[in-house]
Amino acid sequence: MALPTLRIIGFILGIFLITLAVSMVIPMFTLLAFERTDDLQAFIWASLITFGSGFALVAPGRPTNTNLRPRDMYFLTTISWVTVCCFAALPLMLVQHISYTDAFFETMSGITTTGATVLSGLDSASPGLLIWRSLLHWLGGIGFIGMAVAILPLLRVGGMRLFQTESSDWSEKVMPRSHMVGRYLLAIYLSFTLAAFIAFWLSGMGGFDALNHAMSTVATGGFSTSDASLGKFGPASHWVAIVFMVLGSLPFTLYIATVRGNHKALLVDQQVRGFILTLIVTSLLFTAWYWFNHDEGLLDSLRIVTFSVVSVVTTTGYAVNDYTQWGGFAVMVFFYLTFIGGCSGSTTGGLKIFRFQVAYSLLRANFKQLIHPRAVIRQQYNGHNLDEEIVRSILTFSFIIAITIGVLALCLTLLGLDPITALTGAATAVCNVGPGLGNIIGPAGNFSTLPDTAKWLLSVGMLLGRLEIITVLVLLTPAFWRH
Repeated sequence: MALPTLRIIGFILGIFLITLAVSMVIPMFTLLAFERTDDLQAFIWASLITFGSGFALVAPGRPTNTNLRPRDMYFLTTISWVTVCCFAALPLMLVQHISYTDAFFETMSGITTTGATVLSGLDSASPGLLIWRSLLHWLGGIGFIGMAVAILPLLRVGGMRLFQTESSDWSEKVMPRSHMVGRYLLAIYLSFTLAAFIAFWLSGMGGFDALNHAMSTVATGGFSTSDASLGKFGPASHWVAIVFMVLGSLPFTLYIATVRGNHKALLVDQQVRGFILTLIVTSLLFTAWYWFNHDEGLLDSLRIVTFSVVSVVTTTGYAVNDYTQWGGFAVMVFFYLTFIGGCSGSTTGGLKIFRFQVAYSLLRANFKQLIHPRAVIRQQYNGHNLDEEIVRSILTFSFIIAITIGVLALCLTLLGLDPITALTGAATAVCNVGPGLGNIIGPAGNFSTLPDTAKWLLSVGMLLGRLEIITVLVLLTPAFWRH
């Protein structure tokens, strides 16, 4: 990689680190507001170290007449997420007095909006620490949306090219006007966060809890201010969380299209309709089963099941109770739901619903071809022709994610983890869901007792899943580093 290219990548990393350092001011003000100045010094030092490192990268200036090629964006995308995690872990280590391994795991989980945690005693934890965890979710959520809209289509990763023409005028100009798109994204993201804060507050939460859960819910992250997650709060907060988990799971490109005048953008989108239908059908069928098999009223059954289904499918990872205690059938259902994810261009992880829809479309076309061998069958999705490149990209990603989960699970069993913990831990990390299954990492547990090596492996899994795997794996090929 040429020196000017490395310099511009360093310059961009420096901007990210300075932004991160400035973000640490928010926990500082929070500590001052709560009169908890014992942790203030830790955030000051972390901010100074981060700012100094960022300034050192920015100081040489941005190289002129140098542009990043698509192949350079692979490296920038990966290195920026890793670098930000390395520095964002400092406050957690200094405040909580945990190992850097635990701090990095918690930070990677936060920025990738996974929601897996190694911390306990959250109900009495430092308010600065709690707001920092939620802020990591919030920054990671908007960061991934921006990447999904602006970068992944260039790299031919993530499937966003299928959705770039949903708003005619805007979509055709999305790249030349990326600064305008960024403003729309930030405005919509902020609006959702503010609306979620007000809704949580009106549901009975205190202002601090409402703010934390607003950032975590819109980012579909899952970090809470209580070890009991949303189980600590009343039923009204559960319905609020359901609404905003769903909103965070829809394509933000379509929100922009709606704001710009295409009011039917969300209603006619095949991906959105498939996602909503999946949530409704799964929740209703699962509610019927739960109601017949548990001593709960119908409305409470609907609330508990819908919340749990939406939380897992949207890869948020909140819990109102331990659904692994519902029986073997429920455990298998939630394991399957782990892989679905939300819509492309949202804050969610997972395979994304459109890949299942495209796979079904291809299967149906294949059946028709078998029945009518000479027929020319046109394959479309969401108004777009499914050309060979798109199909190849989707099949490759689906295959790679299955192999990644399998290899990661094998590595975890080599470290002594039981098969359920290893398999669901690998799946929940790569799909960015949060809690796994079993007594150790299930909704009622956390990841603190896992070996340090397992935490590093799961951190890699979270990064791979958040960046759509291929973006990272391409860096490991010799061809990438050849001129």
